[in-house]
Amino acid sequence: MQFKFNLSFQRYYRTGSIHHFEHRQLSKYKLKCGLEIHTQLNTRKKLFSQSTNDPFHSIESPNVHTSYFDIALPGTQPILNYEAVLYAIRLSLAINAKVNLQSSFDRKHYFYGDQPMGYQITQHYQPFATGGQIKLNRDIDGVDDKNIRIIQLQLEQDTGKSVYRENEGLTLIDLNRSNVPLIEMVTQPDFTDVKQIRAFIKKYQNLVRHLNVSTGDLETGAMRVDVNLSVNDFARVELKNLPNTSSIINAVKFEFQRQVQIIEDGKGPELLLHPETRGWNGEATIKLRSKETTIDYRYMPDPELPVISLSPLAVEGVAKTLPPAPEDVIKKLMAAPYSLSLKDAKLLTIKGNSQDQMYTQPELLKFYVETFQCYLKDVKKSENRKINYKLPTNWIIHELLGILNKLQMPLKELTVIMTPENFSEFLMLIHRKEISNATGKLLLFHAVENLHNSDVIKEQKTVNFTSLIDEYDLGKISQIDDNELEKLCQDIIDEIKDKKLIENIVSGKKKNSIKYLIGLGMRVSQGRISAQEFERMFRKVLEI
Repeated sequence: MQFKFNLSFQRYYRTGSIHHFEHRQLSKYKLKCGLEIHTQLNTRKKLFSQSTNDPFHSIESPNVHTSYFDIALPGTQPILNYEAVLYAIRLSLAINAKVNLQSSFDRKHYFYGDQPMGYQITQHYQPFATGGQIKLNRDIDGVDDKNIRIIQLQLEQDTGKSVYRENEGLTLIDLNRSNVPLIEMVTQPDFTDVKQIRAFIKKYQNLVRHLNVSTGDLETGAMRVDVNLSVNDFARVELKNLPNTSSIINAVKFEFQRQVQIIEDGKGPELLLHPETRGWNGEATIKLRSKETTIDYRYMPDPELPVISLSPLAVEGVAKTLPPAPEDVIKKLMAAPYSLSLKDAKLLTIKGNSQDQMYTQPELLKFYVETFQCYLKDVKKSENRKINYKLPTNWIIHELLGILNKLQMPLKELTVIMTPENFSEFLMLIHRKEISNATGKLLLFHAVENLHNSDVIKEQKTVNFTSLIDEYDLGKISQIDDNELEKLCQDIIDEIKDKKLIENIVSGKKKNSIKYLIGLGMRVSQGRISAQEFERMFRKVLEI
């Protein structure tokens, strides 16, 4: 039986059927993979100058966040930004790495247009921290429990950015990114499948956001990942230029299968004994350079920068300021009294791309927890002391956030005049059944929309939900005229085009369909008339 390997589809084909490559005979081929992750720190200033740290300025404004040192003007000298050192301590401690009390900077020499000094300042001989680990958890990360060991973390400066204009035959240099502080983290080759790689990247991405040391966004280049992999302990291949998670995963899959095919063809000793660096073009990995063309960086200690000497007390001081680990927060939220689902606990804890959200996780989590505690206190003071633990969750996560995203209103702006105590008052209106859920949705949207389009936020006045209910006559109707309610129900029945639906309700074939009629009634009355009253009247009108 003859097989053909099609690299574009990354599968083996056989006449009459398709077999996934990895499901057949790949069990004898072992992937070994390690990651090098460069993370831009969101300090106010750059690593060795007083330039504003804003590397993502638009292409229409290149080279505006630069100093004499950033552009390598002769005679300028680096001055270390100690805010970057504090960020490095935070990240090192969060992954249980050993912070080296003595670390130093070195020069990594190479010549390229976006590196005007002719070298990059990094830490080669004495890195900032060594060791540590990040644990993958089955329940939270969706992969088998596994510790990914860390080799080291080092501080270094970022390079500039080359902008290619192929139509004009030009390469432009933007140095806004030059000298932005980076932390390079190098892992042990502990990854054995792509699911672990994907889970680790997401977990590390969330960690740097949780610690507020970086945005962690792959799309903007704030986090960049290089992959080192080998198959069956043949020579290591480095994969570079991987812009996002899908590119990383696809490049690893392709390269793994490429190397397996080489081994299958009997060319392993010939082609895989020498390390090489490969790039990713969106469809395949392509060779960039081999061992023979590897750059000699000629590392040397930087003579203009002193050794970083840290006091043990300084490290202990930073340790006291660390927030609880995201994993611990998730477990706490899933336990009593919050009892959140994993999905909701992650939403409150794991930070997404900040450009796509109207909130940050710390402020959202703080608002949720404080509102929850206020609600518990208010319930204990009320006549109905039965706590609905899902009430704060449903109205904050599933309603309020939806309204904020729709109106493009930041949570930070809203909480100035809608405090946790204030929002708990709104929840108590629903708890005491003074308003229905349908009315609550209308009321909340109306309140937030009006705040968004008024000067109330500037005046910093809190929302009075009770007065809004009176103002817009949204309260439940306590005394209902039966004749008016009967006419309303009859009008709803008359407007339904599907008469068979009514027949099925009357005959008992579809008893539950009466809920559809009740829903229509609730919508018409905007939730001011209870579902029980509508059910009573519909049964009377239909004589069931």
